Formats: sequence, C-alpha cells, structure tokens
Amino acid sequence: MNPTLENREKAEPAGEFLRIRGAREHNLKNVDLDLPRGQLIVVTGPSGSGKSSLLYDTLFAEGQRQFLESLSVTARQFVHQLQRPDVDLIDGLQPTLCIDQRSGSTNPRSTVATVTEIYDHLRVLWARLATPICPNCGESIKQQSADEILEQLLEEPAGTKLMLLAPKLRGQKGKQLELFEEIRKAGFLRARVDGAIVDVDPPPDLNAKKSHTIEAVVDRIIIRDKIEQRLGESLRLAITQGGGAVIVCSLPPGQELTKDAAGNDTTPWDEELLSTIHACPTCKLSFPELEPRSFSFNSPYGACPTCEGLGQQLAFDPTLVLLNPELSLANGANLAWKGLSAKTLREETAKLQETLPRWKVTWETPLTEWPEEAREALWRGDLPHYAGLAIELEKELATSLKEERREELERFRAMVPCPACGGSRLRPESRAATFADTTLPEWCGQNVRAALAWCQQVEPNEDERPIMEPLLHEIQSRLQFLERVGLGYLTLDRSAATLSGGELQRVRLATSIGSGLVGVCYILDEPSIGLHPRDNDRLIESIRDLQERGNTVLVVEHDEATMRAADQILDIGPGAGAHGGRIIAQGTAAEVIAQEGCLTGDYLAGRRSIPLPASRRKPLKTQQLVIEGCTANNLRNVNVSIPLGLFVCVTGVSGSGKSTLINGTLARAIHRRLWGEGPTPGPFTSLRGVNHIQRMIRVDQSPLGKSSRSNPATYTGIYDEIRKLWSNTKEAKQRGYKASRFSFNVKGGRCETCEGAGLRRIEMNFLPDIDVPCEVCHGTRFNAATLDIRYRGLSIADALAMPIEQAVKFFENIPMIAPMVECLNRVGLGYISLGQAASTLSGGEAQRIKLATELGKPQVNRMQSGHTLFLLDEPTTGLHFEDIRRLLEVLQSLVSAGNTVLVIEHNLDVIKSADWLIDMGPEGGAAGGQILCEGTPEELVNCAGSHTGEYLKQLLK
Repeated sequence: MNPTLENREKAEPAGEFLRIRGAREHNLKNVDLDLPRGQLIVVTGPSGSGKSSLLYDTLFAEGQRQFLESLSVTARQFVHQLQRPDVDLIDGLQPTLCIDQRSGSTNPRSTVATVTEIYDHLRVLWARLATPICPNCGESIKQQSADEILEQLLEEPAGTKLMLLAPKLRGQKGKQLELFEEIRKAGFLRARVDGAIVDVDPPPDLNAKKSHTIEAVVDRIIIRDKIEQRLGESLRLAITQGGGAVIVCSLPPGQELTKDAAGNDTTPWDEELLSTIHACPTCKLSFPELEPRSFSFNSPYGACPTCEGLGQQLAFDPTLVLLNPELSLANGANLAWKGLSAKTLREETAKLQETLPRWKVTWETPLTEWPEEAREALWRGDLPHYAGLAIELEKELATSLKEERREELERFRAMVPCPACGGSRLRPESRAATFADTTLPEWCGQNVRAALAWCQQVEPNEDERPIMEPLLHEIQSRLQFLERVGLGYLTLDRSAATLSGGELQRVRLATSIGSGLVGVCYILDEPSIGLHPRDNDRLIESIRDLQERGNTVLVVEHDEATMRAADQILDIGPGAGAHGGRIIAQGTAAEVIAQEGCLTGDYLAGRRSIPLPASRRKPLKTQQLVIEGCTANNLRNVNVSIPLGLFVCVTGVSGSGKSTLINGTLARAIHRRLWGEGPTPGPFTSLRGVNHIQRMIRVDQSPLGKSSRSNPATYTGIYDEIRKLWSNTKEAKQRGYKASRFSFNVKGGRCETCEGAGLRRIEMNFLPDIDVPCEVCHGTRFNAATLDIRYRGLSIADALAMPIEQAVKFFENIPMIAPMVECLNRVGLGYISLGQAASTLSGGEAQRIKLATELGKPQVNRMQSGHTLFLLDEPTTGLHFEDIRRLLEVLQSLVSAGNTVLVIEHNLDVIKSADWLIDMGPEGGAAGGQILCEGTPEELVNCAGSHTGEYLKQLLK
C-alpha cells in the first residue's frame, strides 16, 4: 500500500473514507485505495488504464449489489443476485448513482423536458391553471346548460336513434364491483364497458390488471314529436349521474340496430361528449375536464390520436421524392415516377394536365420556379382532379403487387412531422389550452434560456399563487442547472435520442440536482464532453454544488481545468490494458504534478506537451468545398468554404451550430450528391466542389452495430479471415468443419444456451437489466467441440480474447489480417480485445475503430485513396493527453496522403494543430449560427468576439 495512505489511515477515522482493498476486476492489479468521502475526485489516466474497471465495474457494481441485499427476502426472490466484484473489501460505500454517456432510455418519446422531470411539473401546472380553448374556433371553453344541450339534440332529424350514457369511470384498473352495484342501485339495468353493452346484474367479470372505461346506459330514445319532456328528463339524469357530462350516441334515421350471435350490441353508433362544464359556445363541442394526463403524450388521454404521441410518423418524404427541385417534372424531378411504365406514367401526368395552367407553369418548368402554393398542391392535393403525390404514392404502395416496386417506393419514406399535431404530440384540446397566454407545446418549444426568462416574468394572481409557486420552483431549479452547464441552447421538446453523450449526461445530472439527495456517491463519465472551454467553469461549479450538499463525486475526466479544480486527482496507469491497473498518483493537482513517472503530472506541469505543427498547409482556391445559404435550426444563411487537402477544424461554443452545419447539412448534402439518396439535409441554396472528392467517410461515435455480438473483429471484417485460419487447420479439416463452424451467429459451433452472445441478459425488477456470463460456455461463445480446434495453440475463443497489441505479433505474417490489426493498435486501441462486445465500448473507442477500419483498407495503405473527405465529431472523447497526441499523428498522416480531415472539436490541442479553423458563434442557440472567422489558428486569436480565440491565444504564445 502507498505509505501516504497508511499514514492517513492511522490519522483519519474510518468513517471519513471509502476504502477499497484488493481490487482485481479486469486489469486492476490488486488495488488498495482510500478515497475521502464528501470530496470532488477526478479519476484520470490513459484510455484502457482501468478507470472504468475501478469506478463502474467495482464501486458501482458493488453499490448495486448492496442495494439488492438491502431488500427483503420476498423482494429478492424476484431478482437475480449479482455477483460480487473481484475485490477483497469495500468499506464506507455510500448509495451509488452512475450518470454515464449512454442513453438511459431508447424510448423515442423521451425529450429534454421529460428526462429532467420538468414536464411532469408542467402537466400539473397546465391541468390546474390553464384556460381550455376550443381547437376549432379558438374561443374559450365555457359551461353549457342542460337546456342548450337539449336544444342541440332536438335539432336532429326525426327518426334518429339516441342512446344517452352517463360517464362513470375512464381508464382505471380494477374489477369495479362497487361501481356496478352503484349503477344498479341508481336504477340502471345496463352499462357500456370498454365499448360493449353489458348487464349490470350480475356484474361482468373484469380483468383487474387492465384499464377500463365504464358508462351507465340511462335511456334509448328515438327523435319524434312530443319527445321533448322525456328526452329532457333523461338528459338531466345522465348529466347528474355523469358529473356534468353526458355521452350521446346517435344512429341516423333508417339505420337499424345490430347484434352479434351472442346478443351483444354491435351497432356502429356515432358518439359525442356533451358537457355542462367544458363546452364551446360557438362550435357546440364539449371536451373532457383537463387533467395532468390530458397533457401526457405517453397516455391515450393526452396523445395525438394520429401519431399516438410520437410527434412523427412514417410517410413519403417530399425531399426524397422531389430530390432535385431544380429539375422539371418532364426532366425527372419526381424520382418516384422513374419506375413506372409508360402507360402508368401517362395516366399520372393526365391527372395533373388540367391544373397546371392555373399556376402558369408547364411540364418543362423547374420546380424552383413554381409558386409556393403550387408546390404544396402538387404534394398535398386539394385539387379537383388530383389527390396529391403523397396520397397517390400511398395508394400505389398499398395496392402494388410487385415486390420490387414496393421496395423502391419504401426508399422514399421517412419519419416526417405528424400532419395532425405538427410534432407537438398532444391531442387538439390539450395543445390548445393556454396558461399565461402560452400553450404547452409553445412553452416546450422554447430553449432553456427563454423558458427560464418566462418563469421569472410570469406573475400569478392570489388564487394561482399556492399552486404555481412550488411547481415553478422545481421547474426553475432544473432550468437554472441546464443553463449553468452550458445547455441553455437546448429546446425542451428536443428528443433525447438526438443529444450527444455529453449533453445527455448533463441533462440527466439536472434531475439529480433537482432531487436534492445527500450522502450519495455520484459517478460521472466525462461530463465536459461537447463543452467549450468557456463553459467549463460553470460545469465545475455545478458539480461542486453537488459535492457541497454532502455527496461524494467521482468523475472520470481528461479535461485539465476539471483536474486542477478537483479536491483530489487519482491517476491510474501507467499504460493501457495489461500495462495499466495501478495507482500512479493520488493527491491534489500540485502533488500529482510533483509525482515522478506520472504521465498526467508531466502534461499538467508542461514537462510533456502536444507540439505545434512545424508548418501549416496552405489552402488552394481551386480546391474548395463551398456550401451556401444554410438555414437549418439556428443557422443564419451561412456560407462557408472548406479548403480541401487540409486538416480543418470547426470550433465554437456549445450550440453555436457546428453539428447542424457539418452533420445536418453539409454531410447529408454531399451524401446525396455522391450516392443519389440519403437523409434529408438542412435547407441550403448551393453546393460546389463535390467533384473534387471521390468519397466521404463519416467517423462518428454511434455504436459499431445493433447486434450484441458486434465487436472490433467483426466490424473491421478481419474475423472472416480469422475463421478461415481455424477452419484450415488439420484437425478442423478432419472433422469437416467449415469457416461457418467458428461463427457465433450460426448454429453448429456456437453455444446454444447463450446463442453465441457469451452473456445472458437478466431482467431486473428494480434496476436496469444486466448481462451475466453464460453459465455453460462461461463467456467463450462456443461449444466444447469448436473450442477443441487450435491454431498455433489457441482456440477461436482465445483469439477473440486476445488484446490487439498481442494480436499484432500473432497475426504479423497473415497479410489479410495484419494491416488492420496494426491500424487498430496505431490509433491507441491496443488494450482492447478483438472480441470485446461493442456495447462495452465508449463513443471515442467506437470512433477510433471506425477510423482504423478505413486506415486498414488496402487502398488506404497504398495511399491511393486521396481526395477522400473524413468527417469526425469530437474524436478526443475519452482520450488522455498522450492518446490525443497519437490520434493527431494518425489524422495528420491521412492529410499528408492527399485526403481532407474535417473535425468538430472543442479540445484546444486539436484546434491548435489544425491547418484551417472555422469558428462559429458568437453564442449558442438563437445567439449563434454565424461564421465568426475562417483562417489559421494564428488568425483566429485576433478575431474579436471569438471565445475560442481567447482560449487558443494562451497556447500559441
């Protein structure tokens, strides 16, 4: 044990420290450690050195296990008992919460507002204080008297059949025996239960676990002369029994009642809810009373019935069908018509022939010259002789008998905003209700900064104050945190699936701040990801606030400012994988700097640094990629020129528009130009220079594959060659084993218990599901017969478990494998194994594997791929100073081979190493979306208003 720790152990009481003894999980080398509780501790070290093994696989895993053990025996019988981490002792561990970069939910309904629990408070606020508004006419919904409802019903034609129902219960679980008894005692013989008419004596046997809607059948009446008195009495009785509301089911004259073989009523009634409480005086429409669930898009009582609360639906996308609006219909502007026969095409064009003259356009007129209303009518219809492209294509997709044509049409479909709710997700009456002259969708459409200003300006009256103040307090506390950590540009209705790992982590952290927990051990995974250096101080202040409440905060971080602000730095190393797993230094920043042999201390002290490039490449005016008129999201008609053959870095504060410009507009536009299809790019007016590049490769942080079996070997393609090596051994040939025998995706050689995954998923009732090693194959993925086959003394499972740095030597004489393995090692991934599950890789590791995959392809190795555009989004995620140095060497070699590397980055070491910078800002959200400077790093430091230039100036001295 470290002598310093021994002395401290004697000096400090045991309760003040979190003690770890003999930690050996993964690559940890029997680690003994004392961590002071109630402090902010940064855990750092090279990628793969053991940081995650210590914090997640040891501390957090033990915290989960202890939580399960604290449950009663009855509760524990429903969950699988977790295996204790490989550690001798963990003492003083507080309740543990882990907030990492991985998405906490794959639910497409999750938004910034729901993840932070702001939306839960908003639903109550609008349900209690909002004014109901008629979605048809915009009038305030007022009370409607029983006489007004009676007059409305008497206007129905003679012979109309009516059934009056009194609403008793809506969407509640249980057998509801007491309610049926109440209905019977009130004198009613029948009720409608979930849409079916039933007798109440004896009561129906309902499923207690399902939600039910029950209405009492008050009367059945046919409209005719002298029916007014009876109808009035029955109506008032139904309103009284229904708590102010009545459901009127009607059947037109001449249409008969129908029943099935069992005698159940199957009549297709038209029904309408009429109310003496919530009714529109103009439209004569009644609405249910507003409740919190009326504003929930996760509930059928609040969700838009068209998109079911998703805000979008799968439909034909006009930007995919009419891909190039600069063409005319005669020249092929409508791509969906290209697969039609000449006869069918003539029929389609004939439908439009009569309507074109009204807009003064012809078949030869480019769509860009059509009036806006003409293009809308072409797509949506509203024409006497033409239903619109959208409907015509839907009809063809539904009726086509040719599989090839259906597959072709599917290429033009995408998720588009719901035409009914416009993406707001709520039903009409819910999205129309206003509070302080604002609807709930409008409120959620604001960014965090604007929503915070709204909360501070709204003035409640005396009646509203008791309800409003506690709700606004909770909302404001979360909004203030989001603003402090640099997320003021996010809109509250933004889907959680579109957030980066760092953004999602800070959003989830806002929930923890709002919970007010104390005495908790928080584990954070690089919360500074995606954050400009300008915003680091505010993030550190927020994390410090979490710590000062009485919590212990352990942060995996490589950011220098966060390290210097921490109470303690814990450096793990010295290298990655088998070369790591040791405590190199522990103490304050000054103590770590003074520690000899500490790589992190060397960089903090300046003894090591990432050098400036000896010279910067010069841009050529004839070799540029130019995109103009970009207006997506917050972009303000941006025009930008990207010099080709250079290392180009796009910088700017968080939310300034970098990703929107590069990923959302430029990359998608190039993809369509090169391959003729792809996601819809953001709006732009022109794109030039694509002819100078042969291909575009996007290297992002998305997972390597959707399958749990994906790993570096399968993603890079070398596993096919590895399987061939084992299948060509003498013993494999004698047994008749082919290469497929060594695939964990095919039956025969894999372990069928886990189906080749090596893990089995255990569903947890109180915690997220966990994966545990398969009890049959013990994680090897294969059956015993397959594992008997050896190549150079190793089984196929041994090859998958081999670290990449060892695989370099093992496969050095295999020309189809060696180059790719060498590239994986070259980008700093020598510590991970060839078969490591993709789900366990960080975003930064996944990005480097993708980069190595491109580097390892034969054409790249022969330097014949020049004119390739590489797009990278924050490649320094999860990288130590030394790892960044190695990554920059790889990126510079790509540029030297004649390629263009375009990087979105906040890391100053990467920014200073670029040949050309494009700085955006000046702020995030609505205050951003502009190009502040285009030029070399030396030119950027002189740009007024550039936050990046201010921080970069310190490194270029």
